[in-house]
Amino acid sequence: MVGDFCLDRYLEIDPRRSEVSIETGLPVYNVVKVRAQPGAAGTIVNNLVALGVGSIYPIGFFGEDAEGYELRRAIAASRGVRLDGFLETKERVTFSYCKPLLIEPGKPPRELNRFDTKNWSPTPGVVEAALIDSLTRISPQLDAIIVLDQVDMAETGVVTPRVLKALGQLAQERPERVMIGDSRRGLRDWPLVTFKMNAAELAALTGEPVDSNIKEMERVAGSLARRHGRSVFVTVAERGIIGATPTGEIEHAPALPLRGPIDIVGAGDAVTANLAVSLAAGATMKESLEIANAAASDVIHQLGTTGTATTDAIGALLISAA
Repeated sequence: MVGDFCLDRYLEIDPRRSEVSIETGLPVYNVVKVRAQPGAAGTIVNNLVALGVGSIYPIGFFGEDAEGYELRRAIAASRGVRLDGFLETKERVTFSYCKPLLIEPGKPPRELNRFDTKNWSPTPGVVEAALIDSLTRISPQLDAIIVLDQVDMAETGVVTPRVLKALGQLAQERPERVMIGDSRRGLRDWPLVTFKMNAAELAALTGEPVDSNIKEMERVAGSLARRHGRSVFVTVAERGIIGATPTGEIEHAPALPLRGPIDIVGAGDAVTANLAVSLAAGATMKESLEIANAAASDVIHQLGTTGTATTDAIGALLISAA
């Protein structure tokens, strides 16, 4: 798992305990519970653990700060995780999302304005070199590689041009190995890896207007897969996932029905983890899409948290959908 690891910190607020600050005259939100868990690339790791993957190698960095301590401790506690490539560095702060949640009886949690901590300068060369060294050293042991570019500002996270170049070399050396890339800033100029994106990112990458027509999105995804030479997966929100291969195979798996209130946080990461594991285990395109859809369905019904889909939950949803 190569990418930007984040600490998701949730502050649960009880509005019944609200008061006014004597010093400022402003409302006070009283936090009654604090919980933290790995986010971004850490969310994908959580899903890989839940799927029973034997050995998981996080390749990324965290800072010498309290958030980094919490993040490393949480990841280290997960079964099968090897920390050989997880770098602690004073050159970076730990990427974190602090999420205040209003918790009211009988209502879904409501997230208030988030407090984010990010890096605003380019990732130092010494950190890039250490990440590339870890990736190169660990690569021979890997059946699949997932790459997640989560940061908004280019070159401030793990997936820099130098790291992408190293990933491209690994992809050329073992083209049969599953390697999936996902970036919130888009996948333009990425090496020959399997692309995973949403409909808006597909439109931005191809320059073709992608409307609500599934057949049109299938056509655009198929054209991209042929030009790129690797498979392409496109999530289309409540309508499921589209998959396309360079050889012309195109599948659309509809999303499962909603079963109540939803929270979409973490759904895309669950899809990425399940696609990678399914494909690496030899599943067909259609099977991989159905498994990933079930994982997303399980996660979006977990409210007020960055959800994780277990094999039992995925299995139960697949059986009920059959």
